[in-house]
Amino acid sequence: MQLKERIHDLKGLTVHTMNTDKYKTNSLILMMKAPLTKETVAMRALLPHVLQNGTANSPSRKQLRERLDDMYGAMLSTDVQKKGEEHVISIRLDVANERYLSDTTPLFAHAISLLGEIILQPQVENGSFVSSVVENEKRSLKQRIQSVYDDKMRYANVRVTEEMCKGEPFALTAFGTEEEVDGITAQSLYSYYEQLLTNNLFDLYIVGAFDENAAVQTVKETFTRLPEGTDTQFKTTKSPEIKDVNIVNDVQDVKQGKLHMGFRTYTTYADDDYVAMQVCNGLYGAFSHSKLFINVREKESLAYYAASRFESHKGIMMVMSGIEFSKYDRAVEIIKEQFEAMKQGDFTEAEVEQTKAMLKNQVLETADVARGLVELSYHQVVSGKKRSIDEWLQQIDQVTKEDIVRVAQKVKLDTIYFLKGKEEESQ
Repeated sequence: MQLKERIHDLKGLTVHTMNTDKYKTNSLILMMKAPLTKETVAMRALLPHVLQNGTANSPSRKQLRERLDDMYGAMLSTDVQKKGEEHVISIRLDVANERYLSDTTPLFAHAISLLGEIILQPQVENGSFVSSVVENEKRSLKQRIQSVYDDKMRYANVRVTEEMCKGEPFALTAFGTEEEVDGITAQSLYSYYEQLLTNNLFDLYIVGAFDENAAVQTVKETFTRLPEGTDTQFKTTKSPEIKDVNIVNDVQDVKQGKLHMGFRTYTTYADDDYVAMQVCNGLYGAFSHSKLFINVREKESLAYYAASRFESHKGIMMVMSGIEFSKYDRAVEIIKEQFEAMKQGDFTEAEVEQTKAMLKNQVLETADVARGLVELSYHQVVSGKKRSIDEWLQQIDQVTKEDIVRVAQKVKLDTIYFLKGKEEESQ
């Protein structure tokens, strides 16, 4: 199953090639990684949107789109995510595989050049980004930040993370705040962009059917302007020991209560225990046969939804549930009880096997698309821990009941966050 990933170390850029006939398109995915900090988070969220508005050679969004259309409808997209306490910008270009085309355009070489142009030759006026473009994208980014507030499940997730990780970079969102976005100017963003080229870690993934030597050579020529990067081997803040559970209540005009509980697992992707912790989280709340789903939702009818999620680079497990306001006490109690059951080994071999099968399936499904394949591989860059997909699948198979109990014993409840409605307050 495993695709051979080959790593080429170019000056300032690491190239990962994954040669496969599985896809009709070739994908170029550039990851730019830097520590998550309050000063830079909003600028990093804004920058990729500004970059895809035009280049020195195609100075408007329309001209850039026309060039993509001329490349048989190539697709350009950007994203920004936090992975643990790192902030990752990704720029992705998908282009048809020229083997399937009748003409002889060196499409893939054009795609690599265009990606280089977007990153290294943006559209600039008077030594700064174009202010009308920056203002436009600021408005869009503020709408995205606002949309989190409107989606109460995502909002509760942001709030529990802020409360739980006060003083740690992980408390920040991937987008920054509206005030931080307001403070950005075309000039300040351009100065930040120039710094980013010198101090970020750049990884370029090339996935598809292509001539590897030719591709790496084209990348080398295209990205020569990228300065020799500094190796930012970054350390995540250690999870503190927990003295008391932190309880936070918010009140808003909501019809359904959002009960989110944050646990510290003291286990991350870089640890040998990581895979056992994944299985533990799977049994506890990640799937429809999990304890939370069956006990909180089905048996007790306490929640509209109840699930847990494991953040692999920070080592936090988040339980998310939607409940009626009056059921808060019982819901908290039963969510805690279900984790106690994990610590006691109160689960069957059949449940363990089912969880392992679901986890392996999840990994394989993710690896089935180019974007997912890159996500799985990039964990290794973020964590500094090598774990190929084949090894990952083998490690899932090897997890024992004792391993699950052992990692569960390390987990501590840190924060209980409850978003409840206004009418509750007045009663």
